Amino acid sequence: MSSPSIAGGSAAQSAENTGFIILISCVATIGGFLFGFDSGVINGTVDGLQQAFGSSKAALGFEVASMLLGCAIGAFFAGRLADRWGRRSVLIISAVMFLLSAIGSGAAHSSLVFIAARVLGGFAVGAASVMSPAYIAEVAPARYRGRLATVQQIAIISGLFAAFLSNYLLARTAGASTEELWLGAPAWRWMFWMMAFPSLLFLGLLLVIPESPRYLVVKRRRDEALAVLGRLYGPVQAQTTLGEIEASLSTEQHRPRLSDLINKATGKIRPIVWVGVGLAAFQQLVGINVVFYYGAVLWQAVGFSENDALLINVLSGGLSIGACLITVVLIDRIGRKPLLWVGSVGMAVSLALVTWAFASGSLVDGHLQLADGMGTLALVAANVYVVFFNMSWGPVMWVMLGEMFPNQIRGSGLAVAGAVQWSSNFIITMSFPVLLASIGLAGAYSIYMVAAIISVFFVLKFVHETKGKALEQMEG
Repeated sequence: MSSPSIAGGSAAQSAENTGFIILISCVATIGGFLFGFDSGVINGTVDGLQQAFGSSKAALGFEVASMLLGCAIGAFFAGRLADRWGRRSVLIISAVMFLLSAIGSGAAHSSLVFIAARVLGGFAVGAASVMSPAYIAEVAPARYRGRLATVQQIAIISGLFAAFLSNYLLARTAGASTEELWLGAPAWRWMFWMMAFPSLLFLGLLLVIPESPRYLVVKRRRDEALAVLGRLYGPVQAQTTLGEIEASLSTEQHRPRLSDLINKATGKIRPIVWVGVGLAAFQQLVGINVVFYYGAVLWQAVGFSENDALLINVLSGGLSIGACLITVVLIDRIGRKPLLWVGSVGMAVSLALVTWAFASGSLVDGHLQLADGMGTLALVAANVYVVFFNMSWGPVMWVMLGEMFPNQIRGSGLAVAGAVQWSSNFIITMSFPVLLASIGLAGAYSIYMVAAIISVFFVLKFVHETKGKALEQMEG
C-alpha cells in the first residue's frame, strides 16, 4: 500500500535528479570503503608486527586495537564538528587523515610511531563511519533512503574484502607477509600502503559534491540550501522540502549542541539517545570484529596455514557482500526492525554452533586441534554468522543512526552513539588475545553468543521502525 505522500508526489518524483543523488551518495560511501579497508588490513599484518616490533601478546592486542581509540574520538568529534563545519568538510578532513595513516603505518619502524599512525587512521574511520551515512540520509528521499544507506555497508564490506584480497595476494607474491616484496620492504608494509590509492580518489571526488542541504538550513544559509535541494529534487519539491526542514527546526532557536540530548522538561537523556547507544554497543558486543581483525590468527589457531587462513578471509568478505545485497532488496520493503531481530536470532544460533565446535577441541603444542567434522562445522557456522551479521546489524545499525535522530540533535546523537560503537569495538578487540590465552576460543565465543541473545530482546522492546519516514518526522 502506498502512502498518500508518495502517491501524490509523482510529479515531484519526475523532477527528482535520481542519478545525481545516487552519484553523490556513492562518493560518500567511499568513506565506508576506506573504513572497511583500514579495519581489515590489520588482519594480515599481525605476524609482521610481532616480528618488526617484538611485541608481547598484550602489546600486540593494543597495536591491533589502537586504531579503535582514534575511531571513538573521531566519531564523537565528527558529529560535533559536522554541526559547525559541515558534513562534506568533515569527510574531506577524514580523507586526508586516511592518506597520512596509510603512509605512516607502512613506514613505521617503532611500535609508538605505528600506533600514532593507526590512531590517526582511527580518527578518519570514526569520522567516516558516522558522517557517510548521515550525509546519505540527508540527501536521499525517504522511499529509498534505506537502500542507499545500505550501500554504505556494502562499501565497508567491499573495503574489508579488498583488504583481505590485497593481503592474500601480496603475502602469496612475497611468500609470506613477513618476506621482502618490493623496494626492500616486506609484504605487510605494502598491505598498509595500498590504502593510499582509494584515499586519494576519495579526497578528489569529495571536492565536487555539494554540502548537505539540512546542514545549510541549520546554518541559516537558506539560498545555498535551496540551490542544493533544487539540484536534488527539482525546484518545486525543493521549496516544499526547505519549508519542512525549517519547520522541524522552528522549535529550536539555537545552534545544535550536546546538551540538546537532554529533555528540558524531565532533565533526563532523551530515550532515542539510549536506543542509539544500545544499537551501537550491541553491534560490537556480538564479536564481529574478532572475525574481521583476527581472522587469520583464528583460523591458524585451529590448524589452517597462513595462506589458507587469508583465503578464508577472502571467502568471508565475498559472503558479506552477498548478505548486504539481500539487505538492499529488503530494507525499504520489510523495514529495519525485522532485519535486526532476525539477524540477532541467526547470530545467536550460529555462534552457539561455533562455540560447541571449539569446545570439542584439544590443545596440541599450544594450538587448538579440531576433528575434521568439527573444523568444518566451525568454518561453516562462522561464515553463517558473518552472513547474518551483514544482512542485519552490519548495515541496519548505521542506517538507523543516520536517520533516527531529529534534525536538531542528529550531529550530537551521532557523536555519542558513534563513540560508544567504537569504544565497544576497542574493548572487544583488545580483550580477544587475553580471552584466547585464558578461557580459549570456546569461552570467548560464548560471551559473544550471550550478547546476541540479549540483542533479540533489546530490538523487540526498544527499537522503533523508521522505514518510509521523512527525517523531519523523527521524534526524540
